[in-house]
Amino acid sequence: MSENEISYKVRGAIFTVYNTLGPGLLESIYESALYYQLNKDGLKIAKQINLPVKYDNTELDITFRLDLLVEDKVIIELKSVEELKSIHFKQLNTYLKLTNKKLGLLVNFNCENILDNIHRVVNKI
Repeated sequence: MSENEISYKVRGAIFTVYNTLGPGLLESIYESALYYQLNKDGLKIAKQINLPVKYDNTELDITFRLDLLVEDKVIIELKSVEELKSIHFKQLNTYLKLTNKKLGLLVNFNCENILDNIHRVVNKI
């Protein structure tokens, strides 16, 4: 399954979660609900994945954590904030570079219109 096909299915699951729960809840609630929905939809999904950080070809003694990884190809970074900031996009872009993944989705559930709050971030590998 391609990144675009995965993205299409993930967007459907995001709409389902948003329409069921609505805005204004904690990020962790949306993460658990989306994890459940994606599993229900038959996608391979992992959450809160610790990944090592390499610096100067050396693995550091610290990790960073991905919210969700779908089909080992698409990173989903979830937020429940008043407004997305440029740092949120930069964070996801860095995650994509560190994992050598092509596509990430940045989603803010604390909004009036979920359609305007799902953002594709592409790693130009």
